[in-house]
Amino acid sequence: MEKIAFLGLGHMGEPMVRQLYAAEHLLTVWNRTPAKAEALAAEAAGVTVAASPADAVREADVVITMLAGPDAVREVADAVVPALRPGAYWVEMSTVGPEVVKELAGRLPGGVTLVDAPVMGSTDKAAEGRLGILAGGDAAGVEHVLAHFGPVTRTGALGSGAALKLVVNTAVIGGVALVAEAMKLADALGLDEDTAKGALAAGPLGGAVARAFATDVHFGSDLAVKDVSLATEAAQLPAMEAVLGHFEAAAADPDVVHEDIARAVTHIRTRRDS
Repeated sequence: MEKIAFLGLGHMGEPMVRQLYAAEHLLTVWNRTPAKAEALAAEAAGVTVAASPADAVREADVVITMLAGPDAVREVADAVVPALRPGAYWVEMSTVGPEVVKELAGRLPGGVTLVDAPVMGSTDKAAEGRLGILAGGDAAGVEHVLAHFGPVTRTGALGSGAALKLVVNTAVIGGVALVAEAMKLADALGLDEDTAKGALAAGPLGGAVARAFATDVHFGSDLAVKDVSLATEAAQLPAMEAVLGHFEAAAADPDVVHEDIARAVTHIRTRRDS
């Protein structure tokens, strides 16, 4: 059985580690805040806590990173690249965009295989093992591991998973912002909130309406800003630049910045300068 190192125990990482533990994999974990890793290890006998990213990956057959964004991934890469052993797989599951994946590939020593495998879905699906895995590159050697998180879609060459994840997140975040503006219009026209929500939910934006008012998932407004920024840097997207302005304003509110994007809907609806 492979030795797996999992780096990053945030809102998504922790429930994903629990899926691997339930499958009885040999696990070493690392988290920037050690207390979170130690609490998980106290619950799950056999999970080892590493003192550093390098210590976590030194003997690992499969290394999985689920981190906040490009800067966090680059920082961890500085530590782990020299410690990766020949034959190891590094599965990068954060949302960082294809350029960062290519950058990481250029830093790896010979004999190490990089796979980009970001996920579709939020914390609820992570806890249930029902994420959608978008796997780019030579994922054959780790597909059986990724399958513990949910169905795996092979997207093509290295970086294609990261690219498709940006497309998916752009659609989701843009849809949520559009629902928020539609509800702002409903507010301005004096419509009953439940009636307006029901009408929108019955139309083409039904999925976005459900996400805009979800209460049992987590995708922070700060992460939405990061993802939309990556998208608007990759292509000219005027509508998404307006969406970015909405979420930047929401993320500037300390009460909203790390909360789920559903909290940003209220912020957009009440924003006076939009």
